[in-house]
Amino acid sequence: MDIFVEKFGGASVNSAKAIKNVEKILLLERKKRVVVISAMGKTTNKLENIVNKWFNDRVFFVKQYEELLGYHIGIINDLFENTKAREEITHIIKGIFEELKQKIQIIPSSDYNFLYDSIVSYGEKISTTIVSYYLNQIGIDNTLLFSYQIIKTDNNYRDANVMWQDTQNMVEEKLLPLLEKQDLVITQGFVGGTKENLTTTLGREGSDYSAAILSHCLQAKSMTVWKDVSGLLNADPKRVEKTVQIVSMPYTEAVELSYYGASIIHPKTIKPLENKKIPLYIKSFLNPKEKGTVICQSESVKPIVPNYIFKDNQILLSIMPKDLSFATESCLSEIFSILAKHKIKVSLMQNSAISFSVCFEENRNILPQLLKDLEQDFIVRYNEGLQLVTIRHYTSDAIHDTIGNHSVLIEQKSRITAQYLLNIDDKLAKS
Repeated sequence: MDIFVEKFGGASVNSAKAIKNVEKILLLERKKRVVVISAMGKTTNKLENIVNKWFNDRVFFVKQYEELLGYHIGIINDLFENTKAREEITHIIKGIFEELKQKIQIIPSSDYNFLYDSIVSYGEKISTTIVSYYLNQIGIDNTLLFSYQIIKTDNNYRDANVMWQDTQNMVEEKLLPLLEKQDLVITQGFVGGTKENLTTTLGREGSDYSAAILSHCLQAKSMTVWKDVSGLLNADPKRVEKTVQIVSMPYTEAVELSYYGASIIHPKTIKPLENKKIPLYIKSFLNPKEKGTVICQSESVKPIVPNYIFKDNQILLSIMPKDLSFATESCLSEIFSILAKHKIKVSLMQNSAISFSVCFEENRNILPQLLKDLEQDFIVRYNEGLQLVTIRHYTSDAIHDTIGNHSVLIEQKSRITAQYLLNIDDKLAKS
């Protein structure tokens, strides 16, 4: 049984028109599919705002909640012509929203990560419920299978680790039998579940990873990620005026790009595919017949051009022992232990004789306690609002055009990769 896994992101299901376009793509070719769907549009961001407001102020963000409900009801009204079907799915979605509201008010808010996963995961539950119901109404038979039932994880909330054997068992027990009976199963991206069936998430933008996990367990013929671009570009077209489309790329290069923060690929996506030699296609949902980009077992990138990755809202911590002694291995061990405790994902690091500097994405909910823990044994200074630029296959012209006149706080180079941490607003360090 040849099985294909396809992932549709938020932009591909952000309106009734977009969902009807997904319908057209599914009708282009008949085959056994598992379709992984993200939350609609900017739903995840709005749910994050609701969680943050509740966590920080114990205030339920009524306006955001009502806007989010109205957004989804608007899509339903535009999508369903049949009155009975429209009323039925509206009732279902309002019930899910009511469940969300009740849950956020009864979950203890002292654990931000647990609260986050319990609430933000509702975005995918809502989107897949609407899409699955719509496709069944128009004659594209499918089953909606909730991903927390099949992708099993530990309880490392907000960045859960996959329990691979348990997941394989659940795929064989719950997913494969469905595919033997019909051509289409729909499930959520980004979301997993513990053995107790508590909801977890796989990290921001984790829907690609969800699709890769299922591709691996199903030994899929291929995995396709549908994007609003024609394939993998060498830079974000919003940042770089002239971009080049990558035709093909080896797994190893994709891993490097994802490690440095290329937003089009989730960092954990590639390895499960490489292990089973499953090709990954990145294609445009606007022009689905175009070839796009394939990531596979090849020798080199085609074509080889500078690849640019920009990461905004970075913080640079400079950490020194209070007695100004050397930054020894034991000091670094203590620092990394504190970073791990707060689940900090390091973007860049550099050490000198008496200091260690680390760069990561800003999180206002975590930073105060992180600084408090570090300042027990260390002097800490930090800069906010920085930009980290990574250039793979760099040239001197690429560096010059990108860096411009910005202040460079850290520069690191290897034979292939150059990284620059820029103080784009020339802000002073805080202590």
